[in-house]
Amino acid sequence: MSTLVYLLEDDLDISRLIERSLVQQGFTMRSFRRLAEFERELRRQTPDLCLIDLSLPDGDGLSLINGNTLPENMPRVIVTGRGSVTDKVVGLEIGADDYIVKPFEPRELVARLRAVLRRSRKSREAAESDPHSVASFGGWTANLKACTLTHTDGHQVTLSSSENSLLEAFLRAPGRVLSRSNLLDATQGRSNEPFDRSMDARVCRLRRKIARAPDDGEVIRTVYGAGYIFSAEVDWSD
Repeated sequence: MSTLVYLLEDDLDISRLIERSLVQQGFTMRSFRRLAEFERELRRQTPDLCLIDLSLPDGDGLSLINGNTLPENMPRVIVTGRGSVTDKVVGLEIGADDYIVKPFEPRELVARLRAVLRRSRKSREAAESDPHSVASFGGWTANLKACTLTHTDGHQVTLSSSENSLLEAFLRAPGRVLSRSNLLDATQGRSNEPFDRSMDARVCRLRRKIARAPDDGEVIRTVYGAGYIFSAEVDWSD
C-alpha cells in the first residue's frame, strides 16, 4: 500500500517540487495551501505522515504542531525557510519528528521522510511484538503499544512515535548512562538527525511530559559530557 503524505505548503513552486519528488518515489500526495482546508481533510482521513510549513496565510505551523489537531502518534515533519538553531530546537521541542530547511535537496528530503516513517514503524512493531509493553516507574504507567503514559492520579499523556521510542530506550536501560549516540541508535534516527543537539530537545520534551509538579524528582538526569541516565526503578508487567 502506498504511503499517504499530506503537505501543508503555501508556496506553489515548493509544493510542486515536493509533490513531484515524492510521487516519483511511490508516495501518494495530498497538497494544501491553507490551514483550514488541511484541517478539514485531516478530520476525514489520517495520513501516514504530514509535512508542514511554518509560515501560512491563515495560521501558524508551530501552533498546529503544538496543538491537539494532529493525531499524537502520526509523524510530522517541518519544512521551512527558518534555519536558525533556535527555530530548530523549538520545532523539535514542540513535537516535530524532523526539521528540514529550505532550500533542500529532493533526494535528502525523501531519505529523511523514509527514516522518520521507518522509525515510527519500528517503534510500533517493537511494542506489538514484545509481550513486555507495559512498564511502571515513578508514579507513571507506560503503555508502549498505545503510546500513552498514565499517572497514579489519573492524568494521561499521549506520546508521539518519537517520544514513545525514546522513552522505551530509557525504560529498557534504567540506571545506565546512555549517550546521544546510544539514543540515536535506539530510536533509529542516527543518519537523519537534523543537527547534533536535536536529541537534547527530544529529551527535554519527554521530561516535561513526565513531570507532574515542579518539585518532582528528575527521572531523566543529565550526565554532563556523557549523556543521560534514567534514574527511576522500572517494573515490567507480563
